[in-house]
Amino acid sequence: MAEKYSFKVIIIGPGAVGKTSLLNRFVHDEFSLKYKLTIGVDFLTKTLEYESDKFVKLHIWDIGGQEKFKFLHRSFYDGAFGALVVFDLTRHRTFINMKEWISEMHSIIHTDIPSIIIGNKTDLLPETGQIIDKNEVEQYAEKQGCIYIETSAKTGENVEKAFLELTHQMIKKMGKIVKNSKENLKN
Repeated sequence: MAEKYSFKVIIIGPGAVGKTSLLNRFVHDEFSLKYKLTIGVDFLTKTLEYESDKFVKLHIWDIGGQEKFKFLHRSFYDGAFGALVVFDLTRHRTFINMKEWISEMHSIIHTDIPSIIIGNKTDLLPETGQIIDKNEVEQYAEKQGCIYIETSAKTGENVEKAFLELTHQMIKKMGKIVKNSKENLKN
């Protein structure tokens, strides 16, 4: 019998780092050069077949990165089981701000949830050069217990990989929760 999962995933990070573009690339396999400000939050859903016997429905909440929507974050984070935390590889300030988003997430969600740190816009690196030290990001991600993946919403590079890795981590965590619940029932 096929296993079915349903998870709420949040995509967070500073404004204009490509959160909505990553989401549209993953769900619709589309990219637009037009910048669209996310006002508050947008939602998209995608169902994946995972390991041929598991179906995973991802309810993905794209949370606006502008400071003026910060007061809404607490309600948007409620129930999240996984997070994609995004910064722009071509703007160092967004890496600094991304750390603040992770800190805020931990202060609101009091349990550890699987998280992936995404450095987006690899397609722009040939023009801008390497602005952010990859080793610094990898060390930070490791310290946070996260995996770090570099993506391009424009080309699609590693976008699916990031979502699938997060899905894998969420299923693994759910398995541990179920196992612990069964053990507690026995005791």
